[in-house]
Amino acid sequence: MASRPELQAPPEIFYNDDEARKYTSSSRIIDIQAKLSERALELLALPDDDVPRLLLDIGCGSGLSGETLTEHGHHWIGLDISGSMLNVALEREAEGDLILGDMGQGLGVRPGVIDGAISISAVQWLCNADRSSHEPRLRLKAFFGSLYRCLARGARAVLQVYPENLAQRELILGSAMRAGFSGGVVVDFPHSTKTRKEFLVLTCGPASLSSATPQAKGEDGESCSDDEDISGDEENQSVLVSDRHRPRKKHKLNKKVKGKEWVMEKKEKMRRKGNTVPADSKYTARKRKTRF
Repeated sequence: MASRPELQAPPEIFYNDDEARKYTSSSRIIDIQAKLSERALELLALPDDDVPRLLLDIGCGSGLSGETLTEHGHHWIGLDISGSMLNVALEREAEGDLILGDMGQGLGVRPGVIDGAISISAVQWLCNADRSSHEPRLRLKAFFGSLYRCLARGARAVLQVYPENLAQRELILGSAMRAGFSGGVVVDFPHSTKTRKEFLVLTCGPASLSSATPQAKGEDGESCSDDEDISGDEENQSVLVSDRHRPRKKHKLNKKVKGKEWVMEKKEKMRRKGNTVPADSKYTARKRKTRF
């Protein structure tokens, strides 16, 4: 776990000038980013009508994922907290518009203008409190709330994440559902420790047939559904679909109510101890109405 970047330093510090150039010059990283971006674009399920869309690349870094969007003919806006990463993107002449900003403070994009959003290996950073003022739940709320507002109704957001554990996955997904999104988690290659990838596939608006969560890829590269036999613990789930409607907390039943006799006996014991006790009246131990 020590190798996870988000556990070593805040993103704006970890991705300094040296790390940004090292990251962008790695052929392995370039290949991984290209594959993840292609898969995210596939899950985005944009209409196949050769019309360019305006997409948002959250945590765009040095523009590696944005290159995939450009190759497919789309316009894009990239946001990242690391100035060093964005400087490398400018040197590489990335074709997207770049914004230096913290997604945990909101995206700052006009409402309803984005046709789709992708994010590669970025959202899990919001689960860490890198400063004393950081509260992960509030930062996730600000992020998903602003993402929901800037998307056109019915548009999708595909966020590839590396959650550290089940609690972190539920925190991210729960924050998205409370912001108004419908959708769930698609897990490609659920049985593999190396190629396993999780994508949060969200639709802006209530769930419908057109916004159903896509199927994941199996070990053979083909689609596999959640109806297939997936054994093992929570790390081996192919598709996890979440419902926005949360069950209400159940109230405890058969709660023992202390009546007037108990109150009178209690007051008498207090008097014998010499304590000051209000005088008895017709209102003693009288049950209050639930509403005035």
